[in-house]
Amino acid sequence: MVSEAQEMIDLHRNEFDRGYVQVYTGDGKGKSTAAFGLALRAAGAGLRVFIAQFIKSGRYSEIDALEKLADRITCRQYGRGCWLKGEPAEEDRRLARAGLAEAADHAASGEYQLVVLDEANVAQWFGLFDVEDLLALIDRRHPRTELVFTGRKAHQRLIDRADLVTEMTEVKHYYRHGVLARRGIES
Repeated sequence: MVSEAQEMIDLHRNEFDRGYVQVYTGDGKGKSTAAFGLALRAAGAGLRVFIAQFIKSGRYSEIDALEKLADRITCRQYGRGCWLKGEPAEEDRRLARAGLAEAADHAASGEYQLVVLDEANVAQWFGLFDVEDLLALIDRRHPRTELVFTGRKAHQRLIDRADLVTEMTEVKHYYRHGVLARRGIES
């Protein structure tokens, strides 16, 4: 006879029979923060997580924390450490495409239950790769792999394909009063 506890465990496992596509976009703060919170929740539930950070490079506080969870969360950065302004360099394109290829491989493998493509929307908007590349990644992913795309300027075709879209809207931000990014809160 199956115990109530075992039934609850089995029910919980069955809830993750299908991965969905999530998009966090908009001009407000919190897109990457939400994705990293989801990654932490997934790791706490015993899921494996792969995070691809586009454009970014460097020692953000979340990278320090993720190193302590390396048995559950893998994070790679595909950027030169500077925010893009104007026309991206060929090196920016090369790094982004390499990151997208690695993320696509992990999404298809079934090894990771959650794949986060942090700032992929911005990378696509800057032309580091095409929206068709993101849509192909969705098509190629393992059916139980959840995908999360973050960043401003999400392409309408990606929004149309997503199962969940959250638009962060800035109502008020202390940055407008001269407060720079603070370690542990914004960086």
